[in-house]
Amino acid sequence: MDSLADKDYRYLWHPFTQMKDWMAEDPVIIASGQGAILRDVNGREYIDGNSSIWTNLHGHQHPKITQAIADQLARIAHSSFLGLSNEPAIRLAEKLVKIAPPGLARVFYSDDGSTAMEVAIKMALQYWQHRRQPRRMKFVTFADAYHGDTLGAVSVGGIDLFHAAFQPLLFDVLRVNDLSSAERMFREHGDSIAAVVIEPLVQGAAGMRLWERGLLGELRRLCTNHGALLIADEVMTGFGRAGTMFACEQEGVTPDLMAVAKGLTGGYLPLAATLTTEKIFRAFLGDYGEFKTFFHGHSYTGNQLGCAAALANLQVFEDEHTLTVLQPKCERLRAGLEAMRQLPHVGDVRHIGMIGAVELFEDVAAKKPFPLTDKIGIKVCMEMRQRGVLTRPIGNTIVLMPPYCIRGEQLDRIFSVLAESVAAVS
Repeated sequence: MDSLADKDYRYLWHPFTQMKDWMAEDPVIIASGQGAILRDVNGREYIDGNSSIWTNLHGHQHPKITQAIADQLARIAHSSFLGLSNEPAIRLAEKLVKIAPPGLARVFYSDDGSTAMEVAIKMALQYWQHRRQPRRMKFVTFADAYHGDTLGAVSVGGIDLFHAAFQPLLFDVLRVNDLSSAERMFREHGDSIAAVVIEPLVQGAAGMRLWERGLLGELRRLCTNHGALLIADEVMTGFGRAGTMFACEQEGVTPDLMAVAKGLTGGYLPLAATLTTEKIFRAFLGDYGEFKTFFHGHSYTGNQLGCAAALANLQVFEDEHTLTVLQPKCERLRAGLEAMRQLPHVGDVRHIGMIGAVELFEDVAAKKPFPLTDKIGIKVCMEMRQRGVLTRPIGNTIVLMPPYCIRGEQLDRIFSVLAESVAAVS
């Protein structure tokens, strides 16, 4: 009889995975989880070192979120949001508006981070059409940005390894590297810019690269002065991951559109949202025959199960004082990462909130990177897996983003395993 691994090899295609390599490995097949621990079908336990790809906040099987999903399932799992509404979606929208940066007043639901960004991009473009400024159709985006894998999100992304193959299908953007190049774009194209798109404070898939403090606030000023919109991609940073509920808070910025997903449901179910202002919302109002409607939607928009999980997730933040309790853990993560600088081949460490990254170099003094084909990051993470910690690299950068429920000794174990694994590979 074929094993689960055999069936995986035969039938599945995994994301961001070279399947030739995958089928040569012994896969980890997850069966259950509790808190910060995952268990495979063989009963082996692992620390979830990247929160199941940056989604899980309060731990696996949190009783309040699990119960909320079960209670909602006993009523209804899903009904259409096209021409109908539902209680969990209404209550969640109210909650999101109350905790979001002030001025964000409307919530449009979708399925994941990529689709939340698609919504933001399309809303921005159509907004200017309704404002009778159709020339505003250019988007200013950053090099090494990642905003998802659907085509609009890929267009505003900037990682050639992921995106170059799809160039014939993408729209052109104004690509910048820093604030000065953004200022130059506004001088050259100011009256044709629809929006600036940014991952606030930190670029995730670029290797957790931190922006210079103040850049986000200056971008807000630029957009305001030139009449353009600001789109904040808080898919990764939202819901406490950067140390505050939303990263934009740290520079007192309210974007015109903000995409959230990943941690929205605490990592339990797919759900995303795009928040925007009343001003943008009202630009879409009109008589039916004006066709100002935002013609976009998803079959599972406003899904009751997802919204119930999200409401429970936000209630956990309140009941358990998550953002306050998190601060010592953020400091412990920072201290542990800083200690990694002493390891061979560690050229840089980066951290903000509960986000950490350790970048490996072949020659630290010369900042010479390992060739990607050497798969150093992958090999280190495979060594970590053998020692009971699961995470995933970005190139040769090891990412550490544990659930907020992680205990001190578990966090210390992640650091000791990382040190052992770097030594084993180097």
